[in-house]
Amino acid sequence: MNDNDTHDSERAVTIITGRVWRRKGGKAEGVHVMLVAPDDDTAVRKALESLAAEGYAEAELDQIGDIQGEPDDEPHISAYQGALEGEVSVITFDEPD
Repeated sequence: MNDNDTHDSERAVTIITGRVWRRKGGKAEGVHVMLVAPDDDTAVRKALESLAAEGYAEAELDQIGDIQGEPDDEPHISAYQGALEGEVSVITFDEPD
């Protein structure tokens, strides 16, 4: 194993997908949260803390995993870069009906 392998594995960007609500019973928005964390439990905790700080009253998280390579499209490219810089990046979008 070389130094680059260690560096890359320590900096894997995690993505968490789900839905969020600004107020209970309100309209759901889709959400992708990108961040770097040492384990899944820490990633979920940091994601929920960031969503609460952004004003979301409820969150339902569905999937968690590591991103393999830099995304191809915005806003995910910027969110990925933000995660590598230590930010918790939150992307919301309208849920399909």
